[in-house]
Amino acid sequence: MRDRRPGDLDALAAALVEVHRIDGYPVEGVADPHAWLTPRGTLHAWVAVLEDAVVGHALAMTAQPEIAAVDAWVQRGGDIATTIVGARLFVAPAGRGRRLGTTLARTLTDWAVHHDLDIVGDVMAKDTVAIGIYERLGWHRIGTAMHDTGRGAHVPAYLYASREP
Repeated sequence: MRDRRPGDLDALAAALVEVHRIDGYPVEGVADPHAWLTPRGTLHAWVAVLEDAVVGHALAMTAQPEIAAVDAWVQRGGDIATTIVGARLFVAPAGRGRRLGTTLARTLTDWAVHHDLDIVGDVMAKDTVAIGIYERLGWHRIGTAMHDTGRGAHVPAYLYASREP
């Protein structure tokens, strides 16, 4: 595990395209993987590396009111000023079976705790491995939403927070 570097983006983009082909993640598609990996409000990003190959990714971004998990968190009494969004977590098939998803999520969680921040995020209901990771780490389901794929379809998502509000 290490901080993401600018030189990692091409390898991450290729891994993301493969993850989307196999798992349908992200549900919005990967027309521009570099843009998806560097969203507005990115605070910090990490990569999982296996034998010098970048095989996983996670990032923290600013909490924006239009994000369903942020809205649910604030409605439950959470403070948007001390909240971040955990996002863009994936592990390429070459890195699976090594608990790298859990390690990435734990790295994100530890970083937030160190900075005295709460984390919220959404997970598509179909992504049961990710749901298991967050729940094993003690995250709490704070709601549900229909996630807009940007292609005229909506898919069910669970909203999570790293602690109870």
